[in-house]
Amino acid sequence: MKALKFGIPLVLFVALAIFFAVGLTRDPREVPSPFIDKPAPAFKLEQLHEASRGFAPDDMKGKVWLLNVWASWCVSCRVEHPLLVQMSRDNVVPIVGLNYKDKREDGVAWLTKFGNPYALSAYDVEGRVGIDYGVYGVPETFVIDKAGVIRYKQIGPITPEALEKTILPLIRKLSA
Repeated sequence: MKALKFGIPLVLFVALAIFFAVGLTRDPREVPSPFIDKPAPAFKLEQLHEASRGFAPDDMKGKVWLLNVWASWCVSCRVEHPLLVQMSRDNVVPIVGLNYKDKREDGVAWLTKFGNPYALSAYDVEGRVGIDYGVYGVPETFVIDKAGVIRYKQIGPITPEALEKTILPLIRKLSA
């Protein structure tokens, strides 16, 4: 009886310790996405700057491109924004913005103030497209290939390290 009294808690403690040890070795920004290697969800939204014009992912077929989910109220978006502006200036890849749960005038003013790296921004005022893409929070960025398949998802701001080690090599590979 004493063996059970001490054995069960010991086994539970060891199991929890193993579980936590494995969890500590993982990068919290690398959340597995069910969308990787699947076609990007279809949508049709108004453009942020021109409500009379629409955008759909099919408009980008035949191109490798980034879909960057952002908002004017997003503090982390300011962190990655200079990298996006530089990528746009270097003409690395077309970047499409998805202005997420924002006021149109706030989004336009934010891009005017900080620079506009986007070929265009789609306006997702209700956040439905973000939900379809499995967005946890902004910013998030998707690398989408020429066939419209999601190949990578960056959760959180793009960092110089993520750009150099993961995103740019993938873009070069997909563009070849």
